[in-house]
Parts: sequence; C-alpha cells; structure tokens
Amino acid sequence: MNHDRVMLLIDADNVSLDVIEQAVPWVSKHYGGPHVRRAYCTAESALKHQTAFKRLSIRPMVNLAAGKNSTDIAMAVDAIDLAISERPEVVIIASSDSDFAPLVSRLREKGCRVIGIGQDGKTGSETMAVYDDYELLSHRRAGEREAATATPAPKPASKSRTPAAPKKAAAPRKAAGSGRRTARKTASAAAPELPDQARAILDALPALAAGETVELRVAAERLREAKLLSRSGSSTRLFGLFPALFELLPDKQPNHVRRRMPA
Repeated sequence: MNHDRVMLLIDADNVSLDVIEQAVPWVSKHYGGPHVRRAYCTAESALKHQTAFKRLSIRPMVNLAAGKNSTDIAMAVDAIDLAISERPEVVIIASSDSDFAPLVSRLREKGCRVIGIGQDGKTGSETMAVYDDYELLSHRRAGEREAATATPAPKPASKSRTPAAPKKAAAPRKAAGSGRRTARKTASAAAPELPDQARAILDALPALAAGETVELRVAAERLREAKLLSRSGSSTRLFGLFPALFELLPDKQPNHVRRRMPA
C-alpha cells in the first residue's frame, strides 16, 4: 500500500548500517518511497557511512552535542517540526530504543500512522507494542550480505524428452442419482469453507468473528499470542491475504479491521 507522504527517520547511532540498508527498500516496498529520509548520528558515523547515505538518498543530521540521549532528543524535536510542516501520512522510526514512546504517541495525535523498524536481538516487546506496526530486521554479516545480493547461477538446460502419448480417458458412466450428487457438489462449491489460516484468525479474535470492528494493534497482540503472527510480522499484510473476508479501515491509513459478513 503506497502513501503520498512518508517520512523515514533513522537513529543511526542505534541500528547498524546493514539494517539501514535493508530498511530503505522495505519502506519503499510496503509504503512507497519516503519523501523525507534522515539519519541522526554523530559526525564520526556520518563520515563513516557517507557513501551509503549518498547511495540511499539519506540526509545525515549530524549531532555535535555531547551527552547521553542528545541524538535521540535532536531526532524527536525534528520529528515534531516535520510532522507539523510536512503533514506526513506515515512516519517510520528506525530505532530499537524504547525511549521514543512519547514521540510515537505525539505523532499519532498529529494524525500520523507510526511504524517502527528495529534490529533483531536489540528490540524488546515493550518497544514494539508502542507502534501501530513493527518490523524486525536482522543484522547480516558480510558473508550473508554477499549471499543475499548474489545473482543465482542459471540452471543447466534439461535434455529434451519425447513426451509420452496421453492415455485415452475412459468414457464416464452415468449412475442412478448422479444428477443429485452433481447438485450437491455445485451447492458445496457455491459456499466454500474458510481457509484454515482464516479460520484460525477468527478463532483468535472472537469479536472480529462476531462482526465487530477491532483495532489493528489489539488484533496483532492477540494474533501473536495465538502464534499466528511473528514478532516482526505485519497484521495488515496478514489480513490482506483474505480481502474477501477482512476489511481494513480506513483505506489510506488502516488502524482497524472488520470482517466482511456474508450477504
């Protein structure tokens, strides 16, 4: 789902460069290309990562102030200013730091949908619960990065074989009551049973099964408790697998889900 205005704010002193390099294409794929891309970091980090920042069109916001959390404070102040001036639909914060909870709440009050991106192994469940949705990205080692970006070798062409002549199908036999069986099969096809995954979702969310509208964050918590959604999984993508069964509300910035009741 693409949005017109998306901001990506990166705590570059908190997540690795490899996670940053994964975050930008992930955001572009799921929310559209972010029109604001800023990385908050020290001058040393900006120099160290300047090649990657240029390639990813990320603007480094250098923090020269010393002291604990000075970069976090600079990022929070900038985020509020941007939310007022740019009016983004979606704000994505790349950080595993739980200290951004007040910022997330304030951005939500400004009408923004706030998504978190964190580094796997550094992010606690209490941090993920604050956001409207959360994605965990693993830090890959050099060998893993090379393997992930390597182009697979083409498969060798298989030797052609003369296809065997198809067997002649036996003529169908009509039996007594075949018309009634056909009618029963047609009726069954008209009302197919729910897929197992969709039925499991409804079992985990009885309010949704009853036709009530459920907040996406609440639904994600229940689905994770039922082992139907991973810690890094997106509830919107899970419900999006069954568009005929679930309706995400509103269309542009969904934060609720409702079951489409049969007519």
